[in-house]
Amino acid sequence: MSSSISRNAETRDLRLLENETHNIYLSTIIISKRANQIAEKQKEELRNRLEPFVNDSDNLEEIQENREQIEISMMYERMPKPTLQAVQEFIDTKTYWRVPDAPDAING
Repeated sequence: MSSSISRNAETRDLRLLENETHNIYLSTIIISKRANQIAEKQKEELRNRLEPFVNDSDNLEEIQENREQIEISMMYERMPKPTLQAVQEFIDTKTYWRVPDAPDAING
């Protein structure tokens, strides 16, 4: 996760997005699939970090655990959205992509 990625949506020049693929629709599909990968990874990381807090019994430590859970959740909420990360990765040409069964000239 890069801190240079803005958490705010911003207007993008579509020509930048189609530079690599020469097709804005293909670029959009690539970015969308990458955003889904990032979102799944973040969900899994969050689930793994919150798993130790799963507890069926109530006790006095629950208040402290809740604080820790809230801190972990807030950290993930402050992260850039997966779509914004995927767009930045694509613009920075850090996204590997290919079209199965396509000539090498099409794949990036």
